[in-house]
Amino acid sequence: MKKALMAFAAVLLLASCSNTTENSKEQGKDNKQKITVVLDWTPNTNHTGLYAAEEKGYFAEEGLDVDIITPGESGADSLVASGKADFGVSYQEGITQARVQGVPIVSIAAIIQHNTSGFASPAENNIKSPKDFAGKTYGGWGSEVEASVIASLMKQDNADIKDVDIVNIGDADYFTAMKQNIDFAWIYYGWTGVEAELRGEKINMIYLTDYSDKLDYYTPVLSTNEKMIADKPETVKAFLKAATKGYEYTIDNPDDAASILLKHAPDLDEELVKKSQEWLASKYQDDAPRWGEQKLSVWENYSDWMYDNKLLEKKLDADKAFTNEFLPEGGEE
Repeated sequence: MKKALMAFAAVLLLASCSNTTENSKEQGKDNKQKITVVLDWTPNTNHTGLYAAEEKGYFAEEGLDVDIITPGESGADSLVASGKADFGVSYQEGITQARVQGVPIVSIAAIIQHNTSGFASPAENNIKSPKDFAGKTYGGWGSEVEASVIASLMKQDNADIKDVDIVNIGDADYFTAMKQNIDFAWIYYGWTGVEAELRGEKINMIYLTDYSDKLDYYTPVLSTNEKMIADKPETVKAFLKAATKGYEYTIDNPDDAASILLKHAPDLDEELVKKSQEWLASKYQDDAPRWGEQKLSVWENYSDWMYDNKLLEKKLDADKAFTNEFLPEGGEE
């Protein structure tokens, strides 16, 4: 989420560009179609299915020569919306804000079926419910969404966000922040929570989904732009067919999938990757009938929550923000 929100201004500036990536117009090695996929951040276990699709030859089987890149300063959403990348890793909250501003980015698959994020704190801080945020210091990155989520959860617990000291910690990680007089922070358990387990640091988690169905949004997702969908629907379909196989392989073979990710990102901690991969294996598809499927109700619920909390200028046309059309075996939105 952080990367999506920080890059949002850049999305608006670049969205007017409609030129498709030059590389995607060219033919790659062995006459395969060259496409670019931009990650939302540095490689991690949210992305393993993409690397598995590359390593196992699933992209090649679909006639695709895929270049997986990191976003740099522009951000994944801006690169995808402007056509400078064909596909990307994004988040429902970022796409929701972009769509309301007329940015032509579309979610085409949910990487993880349910929101696994929440507010984490060292166990000794005794923060066990939103009311315990009162009198504490929150370390975040300065977005309006953070304050709105905290306020929403505290209100349910008859507490007031005015009693929370909110500090901008920038890109500092959870463990660094907790050593700098920060009491709690927003994390994804599948990475930072697992790392805390490995460090032997006991944490308390307050998951967003425990307090509101409207906060059970898709994070992260795979995205593309409207021009790609209109001009190259078969490419979108081929990409998702291969990506689906990659994530299904990751679900069924978490240990080997972790090894694949480590091959492509050797600087990552091996123990953390393997443990994170094991934790996420059941979360990618979860209770959905197939990997990647999205529900209209999820998009409507979260966008309504954002609108009600004055985070959107107008209501989202949720039907146009996502599609299940290109997932294997079709499907209804």
